Amino acid sequence: MFFPERIRSIRNTDRVLEIGPGGSPHPRSDILLEKKFENLEEAEAQRGYTSELQTNKKIVYYDGEIFPFQDKEFDYVICSHVLEHISNVESFLKEMFRVANKGYMEYPLIYYDYIYNFPEHLTFLKFNQGILFYMPKSMTPLSEFSEINSFFYESLEAGHTCLIDSLKQELFEGFEWNVPFKIKKAKNISDVCWKDIKINTLVYYKEKKFLRRVAKNILKQIIEIKKIILQLLTKN
Repeated sequence: MFFPERIRSIRNTDRVLEIGPGGSPHPRSDILLEKKFENLEEAEAQRGYTSELQTNKKIVYYDGEIFPFQDKEFDYVICSHVLEHISNVESFLKEMFRVANKGYMEYPLIYYDYIYNFPEHLTFLKFNQGILFYMPKSMTPLSEFSEINSFFYESLEAGHTCLIDSLKQELFEGFEWNVPFKIKKAKNISDVCWKDIKINTLVYYKEKKFLRRVAKNILKQIIEIKKIILQLLTKN
C-alpha cells in the first residue's frame, strides 16, 4: 500500500475486512480474505513477492468468486493492489459492495505496467468522475514491448525503485468510497489514463538542489587539494 494515510474513515467500532493483504495486513483489519492457491509459487505471486504473511488475524480462503460472507457483514473493506489481478472486475466489485458499507481501494495505473509489465496484472484501471473504468491488458499492444519491459522489470527486481518513489502519485491511485460507484469497461486506452496530468516537480527540484550542493562540495575539495599540491610543489 502506497497511501496508508488516505485511510481515514475507520471508526473504533468498525469491523474491517482486508482483501489480499499481501505480506503485511493493515493494523486495523479484523478478517483477511485470500484466494486459494495450489502451490507456494502461486502464493508468492499472489502476495506480490513480498515477505510471507505472519499474522494472528483470521484468514478466510475462497475460490475467487463469491465472498464467503453475509450481506453487510463488514463496516469497512480494504482492497489494496488486488483489483489489477482480477479478470472479472464487475463481479468482484459487486461482491465487495455487497459485504461492506464503505472502504478503501488502491491499484497501479496503466503507466506502471507499461514500464514493468507484471505478468500477474490482468487489468488496467482508472477512476474518473465517479466511474471506475477498466480495460483487460490483453486488449492493448503491451505484449509487443516485452523485450523493453523486461529490462525495467529486472531493474526493479535489482532494487532500483527511485522512479516509483519519485512518481508514486502519478503511477498509483488510491481513494476511500462510502457508496458503491459505477463500473464501466473502457473503450480505448485514454479511458484509463490521466485526463490532465501534472507531474510533481517538487521532488525533481529537491534532487537537483541536492546534486548542486554535492557538486559544490566536490569542487571545494578539488580546490583544496590543488592548494595542497601547489604548496608541496613550492616547498620542493
